[in-house]
Amino acid sequence: MRAGAVVVAAGAGRRMQRAENKVFLRIGGTPVLLHSLRVFAAHPAVARIVVVARAGEEERVRALAQDLAPAKPLAVVTGGAERQDSVYAGLCALADCDVVLVHDAARPFVRPQHVDRLLAAVQEAGAACLGVPVKDTVKRVNADGTIAETPPRSALWLAQTPQAFRRALLLAAHEAARADGVVATDDAALVERLGHPVRMVMGDYDNVKMTTPEDVAVAEALLRWREGKDAYRTRL
Repeated sequence: MRAGAVVVAAGAGRRMQRAENKVFLRIGGTPVLLHSLRVFAAHPAVARIVVVARAGEEERVRALAQDLAPAKPLAVVTGGAERQDSVYAGLCALADCDVVLVHDAARPFVRPQHVDRLLAAVQEAGAACLGVPVKDTVKRVNADGTIAETPPRSALWLAQTPQAFRRALLLAAHEAARADGVVATDDAALVERLGHPVRMVMGDYDNVKMTTPEDVAVAEALLRWREGKDAYRTRL
């Protein structure tokens, strides 16, 4: 199995309410993008990395990625108007890989064990999605603001990234969606459209996505908490 990683850093980030791309925001003094890239750069099972950048930001992304000095090929390609277009561009750049991990660069707390679990699952199932069970009660709401239903919480998960797929399967899913004019919010949904089962893999609740201004403070607090846990383990 030859695995490659597509790290999507081309989002507009409108909900962050900042002119700067959120992947360049610093958490603990380090850009969010580098936090996300480090795991893939260091993971022995990941042979290649493709970072998908927003048009006009390719050189800035390339300069940041060079700070990692990864001992594996790392390419930067230009993304598209939608996340789905950006993932497709990354997929096309990994033609020599048979398994692809897709990760949103705005999730800086991805862990090596997430990659381990996903790669194990994709070998068995061909498609795997990282996620966590829902803790809160979820309501489906009508257009007028009234509650339509309360789905059973036991069957609901929050999808995260990375997600992992056999490359040929994900490529077929993307090409089918492009032909049908379908836009989805994650890659697992595109594979589901083909009727292929996607294995859910346990992630972590702190694998948060940087989406709104409040998330910056949350991420800073999470980083301090994680660093404190690591320091405690080192002393043991």
